[in-house]
Amino acid sequence: MTDAGSPHETLSRASLERTELLLVPDQVLMPAGPIAGHAVVVAGGKFADLGETAAVEQRHPALEAQRLPGHLLMPGFIDAHHHLTQTFGKALSFGEPSEIFRRLWVPLEGVLDDALIYVAAKAAALEALRGGFTTVVDAGTRAAGDASAVARAAKDAGLRCVLGLICNDLGEGAPDRHAILRQADDHLARWQADDLIHPSLAISIPEVASDAMLRDISLRCAAAGAIFQTHVNEHLVAVERSLSARRLRPLEHLHHVGALGPQALIAHATLVTPHEIDLLRRTDTAVAYNPVASQWKGNAVAQAELMDTLGIRFGLGTDGTRSDGFRLVDAAEPTQRIAFGLAVGDSSCGGGWTWLDHATRAGADAIGLAATTGDIAIGKAADFLLVDLEVPEFSPSWDLVWELVRLGNRDQIAAVFVAGRLRLWHGWPVDWDGRALMRQVSELARQAVARAPIQRIHPSSTEHRRQRES
Repeated sequence: MTDAGSPHETLSRASLERTELLLVPDQVLMPAGPIAGHAVVVAGGKFADLGETAAVEQRHPALEAQRLPGHLLMPGFIDAHHHLTQTFGKALSFGEPSEIFRRLWVPLEGVLDDALIYVAAKAAALEALRGGFTTVVDAGTRAAGDASAVARAAKDAGLRCVLGLICNDLGEGAPDRHAILRQADDHLARWQADDLIHPSLAISIPEVASDAMLRDISLRCAAAGAIFQTHVNEHLVAVERSLSARRLRPLEHLHHVGALGPQALIAHATLVTPHEIDLLRRTDTAVAYNPVASQWKGNAVAQAELMDTLGIRFGLGTDGTRSDGFRLVDAAEPTQRIAFGLAVGDSSCGGGWTWLDHATRAGADAIGLAATTGDIAIGKAADFLLVDLEVPEFSPSWDLVWELVRLGNRDQIAAVFVAGRLRLWHGWPVDWDGRALMRQVSELARQAVARAPIQRIHPSSTEHRRQRES
């Protein structure tokens, strides 16, 4: 039962489903920090007005003000690196050593048809929305097809998606270069004007594409105003293979062929030399910092605080580990503290605000959507969250930004909006049956995993315990 005086009694779902909204929260999270006494107007899927409450109400006398006591209105989180079609196998990755993609993800995605891709991607989209993500960057699927099933799943769920198309031209079964380039051009053109899908081109890792393909795909993205994605310097063995084959580290190799630049989004970049960090800075290449992936399966931690200091653009990514925005920013700061801060006596490691910023506004810049989303600003897409502040975690409140980073939880998100529409209400979709999808996922995932030639090295937790105790 809801406590007397709870803000949930005055926060109405029906009132938030209108096409035009005048919202008056307790606080609005702006780039410089939270501010009180402000209101926002949402119309046409965008923020149409923002300012002091009395002035905004005066400018919009026809709109009924929706009072949101005890709530923060903040930008939706941005996941700068995800794999939407890997949902069925994410719980199989625990305890596994590096380069798990070879043993788990490639085999699993290889058995997915369009119907399974749709279900897997929609389940991932729902999890992302539940975690407060309003935008995700999908790195592309290795499953057969043209990525339209992923796009349909994201749109049906109501999630903004930067949709990658993998363009590898080396390896068994790879199509010829000209066929890949035609498909890449079609992908960029097909989604260029979509309201929720933003096209992107990807190479899985540099070693699975020719030098010409790396360069051409990156330059095509630059010309189209899209981002070029690839996984770089994540695993020691990949760095060593590149050194053996080319006498260049993977990031150096990308620079050598002309694939770095403002259009490039490099996932991980954990194993980077000072020279490579300088390459990122000089070429204005962006990075997806994936702290949970480093904790779970990586060989190292990206030097994200140093990158921030040097002006290297980056966003925070889940890498498909767990889609919880608050837990992601919570992971981003202590991972830096443990990897780098403890050794030099840095107790702040970005002051809290750094990680919230790179999960929203700066993250939008890193993924090429700075003009579209990432902060509460007139003319930008109304992608935002309503967060309940009247909870034990935030009471008493002394420094809300730090509290959001270290004490925020997914269950404090009352509502999720994407493009001005209410998509989730207390964790569940308002216009489709999320629980029915979960039942479908449980059935289909078992079938898909049973068919896939997955190789796990680490035993399950119960088997691991049995082995230790025997």
